[in-house]
Amino acid sequence: MLQKLYIRNYAIIDELHIQFDERLNVITGETGAGKSIILGALSLILGDRVDTSVLINRAEKCIVEAVFSTEQNPVIKELLAAEELDIENNTIIRREISPTGKSRAFINDTPVNLTVLNKITANLVDLHRQFDNYVLKDREFMYEVVDAISENQKLIIAYRTEFKHYKKLAKDLELVITNQQEWQKEADYKQFLFDELETAAFQENEIEDSEISIRQLSHAEQIKMVLSSVFQILEADELAVTTSLKRSVQLLNGISEVYPDALELGKRMESTLLELKDIAEETDSLEQKIDLNSEQLSQLQERLDLGYRLQKKHQVQSTAELLSILRQLQQDLEQHANSGNDIEQLKTELQHSEQKLQEQAAEIHEKRVLQAPLFANEVNKLLHLIGMPNADLQIEIVEKETYDEMGKDQVSFMWDANQSGNPQLLQKSASGGELSRIMLCIKTLTAKAMAMPTLIFDEVDTGISGEAARQVGLLLRKLSESHQVMSITHQPQIAAKGTAHFYVYKVAEKGKINTQIRELKDNERVSILAQMIGGDKPSDAALKNAKELIEE
Repeated sequence: MLQKLYIRNYAIIDELHIQFDERLNVITGETGAGKSIILGALSLILGDRVDTSVLINRAEKCIVEAVFSTEQNPVIKELLAAEELDIENNTIIRREISPTGKSRAFINDTPVNLTVLNKITANLVDLHRQFDNYVLKDREFMYEVVDAISENQKLIIAYRTEFKHYKKLAKDLELVITNQQEWQKEADYKQFLFDELETAAFQENEIEDSEISIRQLSHAEQIKMVLSSVFQILEADELAVTTSLKRSVQLLNGISEVYPDALELGKRMESTLLELKDIAEETDSLEQKIDLNSEQLSQLQERLDLGYRLQKKHQVQSTAELLSILRQLQQDLEQHANSGNDIEQLKTELQHSEQKLQEQAAEIHEKRVLQAPLFANEVNKLLHLIGMPNADLQIEIVEKETYDEMGKDQVSFMWDANQSGNPQLLQKSASGGELSRIMLCIKTLTAKAMAMPTLIFDEVDTGISGEAARQVGLLLRKLSESHQVMSITHQPQIAAKGTAHFYVYKVAEKGKINTQIRELKDNERVSILAQMIGGDKPSDAALKNAKELIEE
């Protein structure tokens, strides 16, 4: 609900403070008094672009500030939270225009851009101007109306949840199929690479070990000769090292009784002798193991060549890397083999989801088809009461081949203003004034079923008077039972129905014209209504008529 509106330095408004009623606020005043100027200032709060021509006083900035009661508005709280804005019981929206024309917007004192401002205020104020009434041209609004009167809200929530699930499944299936198709293009080659590596059957570090073995086999004769020579020196020759050491130990032990230090030297030499004997035995053993098998050398060289070729092919440097590629290829091939199962599973899930959508959409369609003509008939009755006796609104519902978030229906509002028998799409055939009155009738009938913000009707009474105007007033009053409504009007029959009556007027101050607004009290209200009925100097009959309108 819009509680307060503050305007400063906007066009011919120096400063205005307006505190609104929670039900039906009517705004009257003579043509040119500034009613549309007040709406223009309010439009800045709603995110309209700035027209610098409104800055008549270039010495000061323009400020428009609105205070909305949003304590019981979960939608606004959710939007504020999504934009990381402060959540208060009252949401304060302010627009400032500097003397240079630069504009700034704030929500609860936090700067925001126009996109965010528009998103928030679209859920706070619904402004219907006679020639700027786009909401009835909005496809989503048509569905909201039909579903409100069909009591489809819970069904729609469940349907949209399933529809999102259906779209996700369809997207996942498309992705899996695409991946499979892309994979299939390279599957044969990957299978060839895998088979090649698997057939090679390399063991851990085999290529590196083969390099070492080949070097040894290539120098086998030299190695065998060296090992044999060392063994001869240590053990087999007549003057072998071990024989000499053994003789030296015997000599040292022979003098140990007369020279005790020789005993320790003998022990050390004996220890060395044992180590050299062990070395000699190991040298002989190694020499015996050396094989001059050329066939083995050929086999090793063949495996090494295969390893080098595969390393070069896969651009790696080790056996470990080749084995890693083998494991990855195996994993890829197994995943590809399982993708067929994934596709079948997704197809089954998608089929089940589509079946559920079909059932939900059919139920929604049935209720829409049942209630739409009844609702259109009620709208037409109201339109006839408010000065459109030939009006014929029809709601056409046709099932489509595909699903969308609204169901499987194409909902169209068809309009025939003159009983031509040839209704056309409402958004293409209705005038601005007709759209305003159609909107009034629709929102009156759906007020309790639809969540709507503050509703502002700008001269919805254009072109009507008398009983038709009275009926418009009654509709506005009824609408205000569940929503805050504001109506700018020239009709006393409508103005009399307001729970608060604001009067816009001009005053001359310091050589310039300034727009003012005040809420009328009982006697003032009778006087203003009488002037609307009978002119500047209303007769007693006009005054009496004004009182009767208020009492009614």
